[in-house]
Amino acid sequence: MKPVNLKAKLTTFSDHWSPKLIGDLDGYHVKLAKLSGDFVWHAHEGEDEFFLVIDGRFRMDYRDRQDWIEEGEMVVVPKGVEHKPYAPEECSVLLIEKASTDHTGGVDDPRRVENPERI
Repeated sequence: MKPVNLKAKLTTFSDHWSPKLIGDLDGYHVKLAKLSGDFVWHAHEGEDEFFLVIDGRFRMDYRDRQDWIEEGEMVVVPKGVEHKPYAPEECSVLLIEKASTDHTGGVDDPRRVENPERI
């Protein structure tokens, strides 16, 4: 595989909450996404979810607390934990999750992406 320039890939799209596939890793997908505003409350019953902030910052809301994830920081949301990302301003993240992961956790939402675009 050739090196992937994350900053260059991020210039190829502008939509929010629509993860783009940039790599495959042993049954996992490596994705880029831009976040802005609120997402939906959801959980992934069978999968953990990895977020690495490339640009900006976002808040991960849990039912019992809120954590800010800053540029250069990462967080893993364990399977089964209900969460809702929120970005007051645009934020870019790298995601690593099982290829089978539904990014809304099965919640019906107009932003749901069933087959992420490969960029």
